[in-house]
Amino acid sequence: MAKYKKERSIKVHDGDKKGKQGSNNNNNGGISRKCALLVKEQRARLYILRRCATMLLCWYIHGDD
Repeated sequence: MAKYKKERSIKVHDGDKKGKQGSNNNNNGGISRKCALLVKEQRARLYILRRCATMLLCWYIHGDD
């Protein structure tokens, strides 16, 4: 069975202003994307925590019936 390697292409910037601005925009986009992912993850954790707290409270209140 033969194994194949994927070739990776490497982009090289010429060092002009346009190339530098593009890399800054990508960097800022990466930071905002990471921030958005962190916010989304924290919202999911808070949602789970809220659901668990509600479930435990309901068990506590209705458990004596």
